Amino acid sequence: MNTASSSSGRHIAFISTRFAGTDGVSLETEKWATVLERLGHTCFYFAGSCDRPAERSRVVAEVFFKHPLVEAIHGAAFASEWGSPKQVEDANPEIYPLYTDAFSIYLRPPRLTRQIHELKDYLKAQLYAFVRDFAPELLIVENALTIPLNLPLGLALTEFVAETGFPTIAHHHDFFWERQRFLVNCVWDYLNMAFPPHLPSIRHVVINSSAGNQLSLRTGISASLIPNVMDFDRPPAPPDEYAADVRQALGVDSGELMFLQPTRVVPRKGIEHAIELTRRVGLKARLVISHASGDEGHDYERRLREYAAELNAPVNFISDIIRDRRGRMPDGRKTYTLGDMYPLADLITYPSTIEGFGNAFLEAIYFRRPLVLNNYTIFHIDIKPKGFRVIEFDGYITEATLSQTRQVLENASLAQEMAEHNFQLAKRHYSYAMLERRLQTLIADCFGEEREPGT
Repeated sequence: MNTASSSSGRHIAFISTRFAGTDGVSLETEKWATVLERLGHTCFYFAGSCDRPAERSRVVAEVFFKHPLVEAIHGAAFASEWGSPKQVEDANPEIYPLYTDAFSIYLRPPRLTRQIHELKDYLKAQLYAFVRDFAPELLIVENALTIPLNLPLGLALTEFVAETGFPTIAHHHDFFWERQRFLVNCVWDYLNMAFPPHLPSIRHVVINSSAGNQLSLRTGISASLIPNVMDFDRPPAPPDEYAADVRQALGVDSGELMFLQPTRVVPRKGIEHAIELTRRVGLKARLVISHASGDEGHDYERRLREYAAELNAPVNFISDIIRDRRGRMPDGRKTYTLGDMYPLADLITYPSTIEGFGNAFLEAIYFRRPLVLNNYTIFHIDIKPKGFRVIEFDGYITEATLSQTRQVLENASLAQEMAEHNFQLAKRHYSYAMLERRLQTLIADCFGEEREPGT
């Protein structure tokens, strides 16, 4: 392709395992790309799954973290799928008679090392080809140098940047040390090398202050802070005719309040608290859960269904008809977006125990919805001090939580006042204008300050 950069902007390439759907990384990437293109830049994409314009995208199947080979490597590295004495002997017969580590879970079979490096070399070759074909001037790596869902990709990116000195922004959403499942493994050397790498041509960006502190303490890397954003200068349009039947389609009965849990079904989302709230609030209400289990298995969803049945709490799992775009199911049913659901929800539930920032928090504020949330660490440290007004609890639902929830739901003027206060506050701190300013600063740091002739 060999496209050349125009005088009005640069060619910028986003790289990640996936740019598709409604996961946080894909959503924030879309926001960054929107702001960068408003500034005159052109964005390209390198990923394993991608729904961005095909003419500006390169899809390599092995970049996706759900690719069978990548999953196999991940399982061997983190899931302890081997480790019995016989497996250890089979994995490394040359050394086993001489030395046997009692903690075999930390041993890496040589064949796993070979697999990782073979795939790393292949992915690095694909990166070189992508850069030759699309001629980007700046790489923005979205979480692929942060959380090791695709180990060979992180290593390939690290070696590529080390070999080329390519200007790179590493946008970190959640580090491996923030997830317990990554802390026992046989790949500590790779984690220390590439998640994230400490290289002179990489500028690092974190989405909360705690992550920046830990990154500096653990690696000596300094980072810029850019929180997640919404386009608060362009408020959402009111619900249209297409969305008029949303509540009916979601199974919310006439006269029921609709509580919306707009997250994936994974344990750290604390959805059992939303179920308890729905049952104990004392109002006719139904909890609607928008997303599926997905990447972390289905055990937690099964437990939530059992818990809802035990409490006799009305809960609907409706991920089958929620998409990132409107459309039709094969059986003719309409599909809806989260943007269709938010305006018609009476309450947003967000009882997460851990969040990198909190997209659902910003979305609830953007759609001017009342919000009940667990006082998760990043909210407590970075967001709450700015003065947001929400219904919050600390770890468990209390009578005070229930009382405040009833008060907000039964007093429309109070709910509206809180929502407007939060919207105006978020507009000051989490808008596209803030993002634009900080991205301009980062790009200037990479390339120097540029001015038009005569200015």
